[in-house]
Amino acid sequence: MVDTTAETIARPKLRQQSLLVELLETGVLIAAIYALVNLATVRFFIDGPSMEPNFEAGQFLVVSRVNYLLGSPERGDVVVFNAPGSDNDDPPLIKRLIGMPGDTVEIRNTEVYVNNQRMNEPYIKEACRESRCRDAVWTLGPNEYFLLGDNRNNSRDSRAFGPVPGERIVGEALIRYWPPSDWGIVEHYRYPEP
Repeated sequence: MVDTTAETIARPKLRQQSLLVELLETGVLIAAIYALVNLATVRFFIDGPSMEPNFEAGQFLVVSRVNYLLGSPERGDVVVFNAPGSDNDDPPLIKRLIGMPGDTVEIRNTEVYVNNQRMNEPYIKEACRESRCRDAVWTLGPNEYFLLGDNRNNSRDSRAFGPVPGERIVGEALIRYWPPSDWGIVEHYRYPEP
């Protein structure tokens, strides 16, 4: 026999917030996330052929500012930076990091050598013409980096303006997000250890 006179146990009621408070909290959360993302990253627009065939004009990238706050740039990174001698009105550039602080970078017979070792560069568009890759030597100081475009025959890079001080580097290219057909992680070439 079932006792139907048993008391029903009352459950505590949850305090419900008004719709306005919920919307306000959601708006503040969205604004905070947006601000953090914008502090940690920048969006970059590829404008020109200097990084072909790996990056095409019209593509958009997400560039991490945080990577170089937590660590140092590495040879092979694709970085966005402000060229030496440029002002705030000049757009930043994107290039591949070839030379690290203390390195000697040399162009010899259109080939790139770092510390007397010929660089294996499978990512470049084509062999550099002699008119664009004249023999030259750069010895990098502390906190100086040597940056070259992947399209050596059509790139304004460290061959023109010299080594780039570390404080001019904005960040590391991480993600290609536009156009949708090109979505993906930016692949970084890692050079073998000498």
